[in-house]
Amino acid sequence: MSALIPTGPVGPPIRVLVVEDDPVAADAHQLYVGRVPGFAVAGVAHSRAAAGRLLDRTEIDLILLDLYLPDGHGLQLLRSLRAAGHHADVIAVTSARDLTVVREGVSLGVVQYVLKPFTFATLRDRLTRYAEFRAAAGEASGQEEVDRALGALRAPQPSSLPKGLSAPTLEAVTRTLRGSATGLTASEMGTEVGISRITARRYLEHLVTNGRAVRSPQYGQVGRPELQYRWLPASR
Repeated sequence: MSALIPTGPVGPPIRVLVVEDDPVAADAHQLYVGRVPGFAVAGVAHSRAAAGRLLDRTEIDLILLDLYLPDGHGLQLLRSLRAAGHHADVIAVTSARDLTVVREGVSLGVVQYVLKPFTFATLRDRLTRYAEFRAAAGEASGQEEVDRALGALRAPQPSSLPKGLSAPTLEAVTRTLRGSATGLTASEMGTEVGISRITARRYLEHLVTNGRAVRSPQYGQVGRPELQYRWLPASR
């Protein structure tokens, strides 16, 4: 039985449709998506009708969907797309906080919610998690592997942290390591996050201990090799 494993970033980029009625916000979302490796914006629509027309003529893998559109609610668009046989996944980008709407969105294929306003780092994290979820392939050997694949979509749980580690810093270290294609040393992580090398190493070692990252010596430089840390795809 083959294991359910991530296939990695090899292959064509994930094609994204940005649906946002505010032109300024739409431009920002398009810019953000373009900065995340493995993703490409295939189109931008400012209304429900425009999104429907674009989806009829363009192959789309993921929709970045604003729920408040000038000609109808985003979930109305999603219902009509499902009825028409469109199977693209959806990340809702919205200020809507009604949990009834959230539950309905999940039933229609919304895999993530990003609440406005948000930063590039927040969207990058959600897109990276979606890419890991999408990359899982093969047949699961058991419940644990199914949970691992689905866990890629969930935010890391900050509970049970060792003494001296904080959840916000762990989130920053996790996000930065996930966004690195080649991995980072403790010194590089410290520079990126704004903490000392020793502190960065503590957080990185915590990720290794919990099976979310791996470390290996980095050779080729004068002196002792430095440890390089790399995020494990599809890890929780």
